Amino acid sequence: MAKEKKHKKLGRVEYENEMRVLHGELVAMQEWVKASGAKICVVFEGRDTAGKGGTIKRITERVSPRVFRVVALPTPTEREKSQMYAQRYMAHFPAAGEVVIFDRSWYNRAGVERVMGFCSPEESDRFLQIVPSWEKAMTDSGILLLKYWLEVSPDEQTRRLQSRIQDPRKIWKLTDMDLKSYSRWYDYSRARDAMMATTDTAWAPWYVAHSDDKKRARLNIITHLLSQVPYEKLPHRDIKLPKRQGANGYSEPGLPLRLIPTPYGE
Repeated sequence: MAKEKKHKKLGRVEYENEMRVLHGELVAMQEWVKASGAKICVVFEGRDTAGKGGTIKRITERVSPRVFRVVALPTPTEREKSQMYAQRYMAHFPAAGEVVIFDRSWYNRAGVERVMGFCSPEESDRFLQIVPSWEKAMTDSGILLLKYWLEVSPDEQTRRLQSRIQDPRKIWKLTDMDLKSYSRWYDYSRARDAMMATTDTAWAPWYVAHSDDKKRARLNIITHLLSQVPYEKLPHRDIKLPKRQGANGYSEPGLPLRLIPTPYGE
């Protein structure tokens, strides 16, 4: 896959100013989704440390969790393992007025399950054969499906994994599976290539974002996402706060409140 073009480092102030504008657009998109009954499904895939979680957090931090739902499914239960593979994902598909974001998705079968041997090669090949028609059924039902692959370089992945080892805030992100996956770089590359060759379709194409520069990647992805949704800004509501009622004899009771300590002041 082509290497990312290097740019000068994006400053924090410039980054936050750009993000503020994009957050306003995401809110406008949200209001259009609610009013129009649109159904939007966004899939984020990529190697460990590629930046999926951070990007999703920036997308969702200023919008309503009742409209933007994030789905990050755990390891399947024994019952789920016995189901049709797609079954546990279908329950989370968007209804009218919803944006559902998958932090990893059904494409686990083409990636980690294939590489780490959690499914057979035949099961993975079968998945790749049927998923285009499955996604066609999704889009035919009115779901706008957007699929993003975040591409991180080997050196940057190493740097990020090492930072997790050294940072007590991030150590929870470093799992045994991450370590095993790290050693299988080219197996994952082959799995990614096979996945894209089969599932990059006119109705559900893959969009690739280089993510060595996290700030630029987040701005680029959000900008692209907004460009793919045909939203229109709704008229701004003229909102005025109503007059607050009078106390009518109410006074604060002398309850034994358990106030928290205030080492930082009030």
